[in-house]
Order: sequence, then C-alpha cells, then structure tokens
Amino acid sequence: MAREQARSGCAINAAVEVLGDAWSLIVLRDIVFGGRRHFRELLTRSDEGIASNILANRLRNLVDEGLLSRDDATRGQRAAYSLTEAGIQTVPVMVALGTWGMRHRPTSHALSVRARILAESPDLVDDLIDELREIHLGIPRRDHERPLASERLQHAFEAATARAGA
Repeated sequence: MAREQARSGCAINAAVEVLGDAWSLIVLRDIVFGGRRHFRELLTRSDEGIASNILANRLRNLVDEGLLSRDDATRGQRAAYSLTEAGIQTVPVMVALGTWGMRHRPTSHALSVRARILAESPDLVDDLIDELREIHLGIPRRDHERPLASERLQHAFEAATARAGA
C-alpha cells in the first residue's frame, strides 16, 4: 500500500521517496525496456548485478507503492510483475534521466542509444507508453498499423551498435 504521507508536501520529495534509491528505477527500466517480468530474469539479466535480497525488497516496495502489480503464481509457476499506470508513467522520467546522464556523466555509446533515440522522439515515447499499456494493462494501442515502439528501439539499437563496431 502506498505511503499515506510524504515527509513534506514537496512533489519532488514525494517522487524521490518512491524512486530515489539506487535500484528502483533500474528495476523499472529492466521491466520497461527489457521486457523482464519475473524475479529470475530481473536478477540474472541486470547489467548492474543487483543482489537477490535487494531485488526482492525493491520489487516488494514497488508493488506496495503502486508502480507494479504481482500476480499470484500457482504452485510450480513463477510470479509475474506488471506495470501499473503509475509505473508506466515513469517512462518520461527515465527518458529525462537518460538525457541528463548522457549530457553530464560518462556513458557508453551502446548503452546510451535508446536514451538518445527516445530523447529525440517524443512520438516514440508516446508509442512506447501505448505499447506498455497494452502489454501490462490490456488496453489496446491506438494505432495497430504502426510498428511496435519496442521493435523500433531494438532496430535502432542494433544499427547503432553495428556502426560503432564497424
């Protein structure tokens, strides 16, 4: 359950209380951009090497704060995590953080490709949000004729990394 009251009435503080630790946005990033929805995927496929106890804690907090939902897995099945609308609405925050990171911190070219593309294409961000709503909330995308935003990002990533490797 989301905390009733923040330390102050400041909107930035309220957001930082939920998203400001070292791992919450990384977990959300891996769900949004990596399509990872199960604990084991989030644990083993994280570039940053999150510890299992930290991951379990962050997933629990993100569910409690209303950014993720967790299905009730039956025996022998793995629980899946889904983004809520509040979780999906972190996408523009991640785009802004990625843009800031590219401008002010050392980053690798390959791992900055998606951030650069999203920063330069607000329509793609909107399409990604629509796609996430369809995947996680069951709300159909507005334009089924357009290629998926995730596929467009993946193709751009592959093209950019191929150019960098050449």
